[in-house]
Formats: sequence, structure tokens, C-alpha cells
Amino acid sequence: MTTQQNLRRLGLFCVLLAVSAIPSRAVAAEDTLEARCRRKPTIVLVHGAFADASGWTDVMKRLQKQGYPAYAFANPLRSMSGDAEYLRYFLGTLTGPIVLVGHSYGGAVITNAATGNPNVKALVYIAAYALDEDESISEANTLGGGDSELGAHLILRPFPGSGPLNADAYIDPAFFRQLFAADLREKDAAVLAASQRPAASFVFDEPSGPPAWKSIPSWYLVASDDNTIPPEAERFMARRARARTYEIRSSHVAMMSHPETVTELIFKAAGCR
Repeated sequence: MTTQQNLRRLGLFCVLLAVSAIPSRAVAAEDTLEARCRRKPTIVLVHGAFADASGWTDVMKRLQKQGYPAYAFANPLRSMSGDAEYLRYFLGTLTGPIVLVGHSYGGAVITNAATGNPNVKALVYIAAYALDEDESISEANTLGGGDSELGAHLILRPFPGSGPLNADAYIDPAFFRQLFAADLREKDAAVLAASQRPAASFVFDEPSGPPAWKSIPSWYLVASDDNTIPPEAERFMARRARARTYEIRSSHVAMMSHPETVTELIFKAAGCR
């Protein structure tokens, strides 16, 4: 056999070897995706002001149906730093990867609580505050040229030890549906208005700490019909955080009026979509 024939045979062998390796690499990639989905992260849902953990009910049902370990965290709504610390302690009791999901003020809480936690692999903001360091909620409402009417329709009530500079803030029930839940049925919005949990008014002007979104991948759902956080501000915060951003026509409570969309976004952040 000549040298030229040997070279031809060697070339054919190399081609066959390369072709045979392609399916195995494809299978390996598929196995990696399947493995990621089998190792489901724990999903922690954090509600915001004027709400409670029950607002996540329809999202929670969908997560549980797909086998995700999930918790709807009870946000104290007392101070941004204190609420973040409370959540930080809760996260410390969990093992394995975590996806943190925040709605509204809950976004400010996860932004602070996740900083420095290596188990938090993704942040998901649902019409939420993705604050920068030293930025307050009041300041964030003006980002992108936005403007919120929320402050003009708050009812303030004292609580023990609140002093002259703090109070429990409620949305005036007469404006609750318009501001917070315009795409829910009137009777459902009325129940939410009557059962809302107040936030201490101090949280709206408290400066935020170092943001977790600077080091943790983020996803953001903009609610284009939001009358609580201006959509312009939501888009600005999503862009600043370099979040993978999606937008839907929704009121502020997207997790209640569009639970399928919200859950799908959580699945994306969890790496299974």
C-alpha cells in the first residue's frame, strides 16, 4: 500500500470519527439540560407592600405541579434593611440553588437579601423595584421620566412605637383597584383592598444597600398598565440591571392576573425553558 493510500485511509477515519462524535455531544447537551431540570432549585416568592403571600397562590400551584420546592415568604414590611435581613436569615436555612422572585417592594427586599449569598442563582423581578445602592423607592418611581400617583392616595395610621416620622401606609380602598389591580374583577379587588397588609411608610424613603443584580443574573417582567410603579421606571430598572426583560399588558399584580406568564418566566430563570 502506498503512502498516498495510507493518508487517504487516515483522512477517512478522521472524518468518520468526527461525525460519530457529533451525536454524543448533542446527547451530552440534552443530558445537561435534563440534569438541570431534575436538580430543581428552590423558588422563594417575596410579596410587596399592600399584599401578602397569598397573592402568589396561582403561581405556587403551577410551581408545585412541576415539582419545584417553593416558599411564599412572609415579608414583614417594616423596613427595607430589616426585611432584607429577615429574608437573609430565612434563605440561610435552605440548601442548594435558589431562585428569588420579588413583586413590587419585594424586589427591593430580594435586591438586598441576595447580596453575597452564593446559593442564589437568579433574581426575578415582577413589576418590582430593582434598586441601586443608596436609591430609595420614592426616587426609583421617577426613573425614566415616570410618575406615580400612589403617594397621593395613601392612608397613614400610627402603630405602637411609630413616632411622628413613621406610620402604617395603606392604599385608600376607593383607589385600590385603579392603582393596584385594575385587571382583576371588581369584587376580587375589593377583597384585596379590605385585607391589604400595610407597609411602614419609612420603607419608601430608606436607601437601598449594594444590589445583588450586579453579580446575579436577573429576569424582569414589565407590567405596561401598571399604575403603582410607572412602567417607564420598570423599564429603566430592568435595563440598568441588564435583566432579560419581557413585557405584558398587566396591572401591578401580574402574578394574579397573568400567573401563567409569571410562572413561565420563573421556569426560564430556573434554567428549564
